[in-house]
Amino acid sequence: MPSGALPDASYRRAEALLPHRRHRLALRTQVRPQWIGDGGRFWYRVDTERGSELVVVDPEAGTRHPVVDQERLATALAAAAGEPVEPYDLPFASITFTGEDDGASIAFDAFGSRWTCRLAEHTVTRDDDVPAPRTPLETPSPDGRWVAFVRNHDVWVRATATGEEVRLTVDGSADQAYARQPDYAQPTQLLRLIDAPGTPPALLWSPDSARILTHRVDQRGIPLMHLVEAAPPDEGRPRLHSYRYPVPGEPMARGTWVVLDVAARKVIEAGIEPFQVEYLTPLAYGWAWWADDGSEIYVIDRSADLRTLRLCQVDPATGAAHDLVVESSRTRIEPNQYDGAPPLVRVLTGGREVLWYSQRDGWGHLYLYVDGVLVRQLTTGTCAVREIAHVDETARTAYVVVAGLVADDPYRRSLLRVGLDGGEPVRLTDDDLDHALTVAPHGRWFVDTASTVETPPVTTVRGTDGTLLVELEQADLGPLQALGWTPPERIRALAADGRTPVYGLLHKPFGFDPAQRYPVVDHDYPGPQVNVVQGGFDQGAFGADSEAVAALGMAVLVVDGRGTPGRDKAFHDHADRNLHGAGALEDHVAVLHQLAATRPWLDLDRVGIFGRSGGGYAAARALLAHPDVYSVGVAEAGNHDNRMYHASWTAMYDGPYDPGDSARLSNTELAGNLTGHLMLVHGDMDDNVTPHLTMRLVDALIAADKDVDLLIVPGAEHAFTGRQHYVVRRRWDYLVRHLLGLEPPRYRLAPIPPDPALVSFFLG
Repeated sequence: MPSGALPDASYRRAEALLPHRRHRLALRTQVRPQWIGDGGRFWYRVDTERGSELVVVDPEAGTRHPVVDQERLATALAAAAGEPVEPYDLPFASITFTGEDDGASIAFDAFGSRWTCRLAEHTVTRDDDVPAPRTPLETPSPDGRWVAFVRNHDVWVRATATGEEVRLTVDGSADQAYARQPDYAQPTQLLRLIDAPGTPPALLWSPDSARILTHRVDQRGIPLMHLVEAAPPDEGRPRLHSYRYPVPGEPMARGTWVVLDVAARKVIEAGIEPFQVEYLTPLAYGWAWWADDGSEIYVIDRSADLRTLRLCQVDPATGAAHDLVVESSRTRIEPNQYDGAPPLVRVLTGGREVLWYSQRDGWGHLYLYVDGVLVRQLTTGTCAVREIAHVDETARTAYVVVAGLVADDPYRRSLLRVGLDGGEPVRLTDDDLDHALTVAPHGRWFVDTASTVETPPVTTVRGTDGTLLVELEQADLGPLQALGWTPPERIRALAADGRTPVYGLLHKPFGFDPAQRYPVVDHDYPGPQVNVVQGGFDQGAFGADSEAVAALGMAVLVVDGRGTPGRDKAFHDHADRNLHGAGALEDHVAVLHQLAATRPWLDLDRVGIFGRSGGGYAAARALLAHPDVYSVGVAEAGNHDNRMYHASWTAMYDGPYDPGDSARLSNTELAGNLTGHLMLVHGDMDDNVTPHLTMRLVDALIAADKDVDLLIVPGAEHAFTGRQHYVVRRRWDYLVRHLLGLEPPRYRLAPIPPDPALVSFFLG
């Protein structure tokens, strides 16, 4: 039983570290350049001791200064709009430079109107003639003359000048809809919670606004999944929500590429075999694009068994298609190891040349094809290409971000200049820091944020020869340190095989005293598509959640085990036919023992774990597969029985589904092993990892006569949007009670706003 209570101050401190608040403590750490015109200048928003400030930069002139006097702007906008305005919390997220030389004025949207601020005088006027902002359901053409949208499963366009509407397709239906994602990729409950009308149409305008590339998605034959909304907003009877959702062994949606000719009102089907839609369609991942002049379309196509990848060229006028590059692999093949990241493929010289990403030699490298023939390998060695930052066709040069050149940390990124015609690549960042890079559209300079986990970020603008042009920001961690924060320790250990190095972070408990002993919590997400630890200072939302638990007085471990991306092909392929390994949990166990051998303050008699989604699966799996190590777990929205989770998950990361070899994929098979404290959490409207996957595990635990704590969150989707503060507090309460042996405080967290990254992913 708990003895004593944790003070409110511990939860208050932990809450300040959550992702939506932490940016107020770690100042001047992030710069996301917004290019003006061709990239000659850019502006960005930065968190400072005063709040949020707008900065404009001219790299050629070597200048950096405020966009505007924000106090004068706030005063003028408040007077014009009749609304209160805080100068360092302005009511708009984006600005557009207008007027002479794109710099005389800025325009922005606030309080339901478009406004213009003259920078010289700081006068603010309402632009009554500006059309209302478009909805997410419309995609404008590049020339602004049209918007495309979907109505009753068909694609329409509307002339912006006259309002005339034209129907471009006529045979769309619920089962065979144009320009939409399949049911199982629609964030239906999230859209309801944030009051969004829907997701943008899945289509791509040609550069000359004459044609549209889209697809028709066939969902016929896909069985229905069902959710029961127990507590609907109107407080009425429970509601049944049904939608198409395939599980392993069932068909996934199939897509057909089509080109829509706006002027001719013509539908041209591309001569490419229908593609399998694992989750989102290729358009969402940037796997299809137009040539700069609109004369060709390029499509990355992958076979249904995920073992063959091809780059196709399509004539938009006729639909005729042919392959430019084809490659096959024994295991899963992909144009980038990271899910959702842009493909590492570029088409050059009007289609004659292709930069192609391949792991054929065991590492992710770039290869040059000319007229369909492999000419040379452009990058080599024990490093992995992470990004093609820019290609200068005239200079025959590519700027490439790679990881693996820093001996101490294979995840830190460096920038290389690579000659397309051969020669040794030149490393432009010649230190041991991680470099987060954004290259200007014209390619003459790049914004570089350099850091490590333990080294605060410094952001500069550099020329493509590496010379310093402008110093932008140096991180100010004073408010974070005042809270008791210290940087996590970057750790290196050996995997369970005793040979392979694995890397992670160890967060010390706040108020650390080496003479004390502390419980350790494994914060896990095992998906083979992402890393949970980054090479640089910014560890994102995952890192913030880890820090928050450390603020409660526990050590927190984060590990990228075998099967996760960013390293060599063999390391990544450890997940193949091994999805039940949950990101190599045995590696986590090995790391725990190695750390405790040199850090006696780690108490391995008190080891917990928490995670969401695949991390929820891993949290439960840890207690069931390693009950001698893990004694406390919080498993949120876990896909505990992958035999009944989405078909794409096993297809992508385990291999072809074999019913005779599927029991290993389910936590239910190990229910009898539970000896520790396990809390299962699920939203009853989770349309991604559906709640029946948790209920199947509960059923198995009851059958095994095991005690389990269960929290079902009414109305919650996969990220618990709107209820996240409650779930986070209950997570903390559980860890505090069972690992610290203390009663949680009565402190209550404030509601957490919707995750902007999640909203942006679906709504753009």
